[in-house]
Amino acid sequence: MVKTLTLLVLLWAIPLTSAAAEAKIEDTIENAASFPILKGPYFGQTPPGLTPEVFAAGIVSVDGRYEGGVSFSADFNEMYFSATVKGHSIVYFSTLENQHWTQPIKANFTQGKVADEFSPFASLSGNRIYFSTYDSSYPLKIWYVNRLDNAWSKAILLDSPLNKEEVIMSSEAQNGDLFYINSSKRKMYYALNNNNQFAEGQDVGIEYGSHGFISPSQDFLVVDAHKDNDETKDKDIYVYFKQQDGTWSKPINLGSTVNSNFREGSPTITPDGKYLFFNRYDEKSGNPNIYWVSTDIITELKKTNF
Repeated sequence: MVKTLTLLVLLWAIPLTSAAAEAKIEDTIENAASFPILKGPYFGQTPPGLTPEVFAAGIVSVDGRYEGGVSFSADFNEMYFSATVKGHSIVYFSTLENQHWTQPIKANFTQGKVADEFSPFASLSGNRIYFSTYDSSYPLKIWYVNRLDNAWSKAILLDSPLNKEEVIMSSEAQNGDLFYINSSKRKMYYALNNNNQFAEGQDVGIEYGSHGFISPSQDFLVVDAHKDNDETKDKDIYVYFKQQDGTWSKPINLGSTVNSNFREGSPTITPDGKYLFFNRYDEKSGNPNIYWVSTDIITELKKTNF
């Protein structure tokens, strides 16, 4: 099995760079002629403080379109996110080339094998991109691609017992343990990493919230959940802190600075642990834009509550 996968990887790789991809104009988010010059970390955006700000307005966060799941590579030279276009979820990526960020284009990891690709996550080791898929043949599964110099391998369905159920939205701790949503059970699960092999998943053990993301050091976990665990459509972002006995604290709402009268969801954390990303349904467009805010807001909550 390993030899077969290795051969497939060598035979077909997905280019990382936009030049090699030769993307057609319909594969891009913005017209290339109007794409701005972006330099520096975090896709050339000025980092926010304790007040959330729209991330890359008009480029990543586009009014009237559903976006979420921002993930940067550990070296901050690549950025991935997903968006829904014409009813299908698509992963886009941009790379830092010659100190300039390239125009985001479709990753198309499965090369059309699967209809919807979403929730990309760049592993902290830099060797993999995990992502989720959906269509009638592969309902809610976790896949990955391996890094091959300046390319990604052919998409590989994660060979793990966890994929026997409907699972999505993976994130990885610094030690390689994989956290994900068990959609079948509507709970957060995790699977221990044993040399990139993942055994049966285990319930994370939090009170509520299923769409979550683990911090790199596993000291906190952010989730979206219905307000006060009720059944309204509105959702907020909550944080759980790891306690000394290894269990998780009570959920703490991030407060009115982050959570609005609209729906917040799909939280992610940057590899350096400095920024929280999430999406929020806008009152004007009816679709979410991506926001980001300093994780100092989480640090302050911990000081206040513990």
